[in-house]
Amino acid sequence: MNISFNLNGTRADWEVAPGETLLQAFRAAGVFSVKLGCETGDCGSCTVLLDGQPVNSCVVAAARIHGCRVVTLEGLLDDDLMIRLQTELVEHGAVQCGYCIPGMLITLYALMKQGPPIDEKAIRHALTGNLCRCTGYVKPVEAARAVVAALEVSK
Repeated sequence: MNISFNLNGTRADWEVAPGETLLQAFRAAGVFSVKLGCETGDCGSCTVLLDGQPVNSCVVAAARIHGCRVVTLEGLLDDDLMIRLQTELVEHGAVQCGYCIPGMLITLYALMKQGPPIDEKAIRHALTGNLCRCTGYVKPVEAARAVVAALEVSK
């Protein structure tokens, strides 16, 4: 089955098998920032933006993205907000093993694109779909709060 969609700002035409997940299609296409984790939609390692909303690509049928806009971490590398998020995660020591970080970055990016109010409760709620066994979420939440504070100052 042929699908056409927008991947990181560029038209993509992929051949996918019936029942293939978006994560499987990404891996076959060499998109590796989308991590393979639980394959049940529980860990968030495979989070991408689908028409602006964070989704777990391991539970989305690849055929569903036909005509959609999909953004992976690669598509946001030059984005000022993403750069700020990455910088703060590093500055706050929130990057430990790093496996959850791409999904966490996508999730936090989507939250911050929604705009205020973004408090600690909202950050923690957004991150409930991202399993991180190294940080206990303290440092990623602190990093996200720093980004929110910087965004409020720059207004």
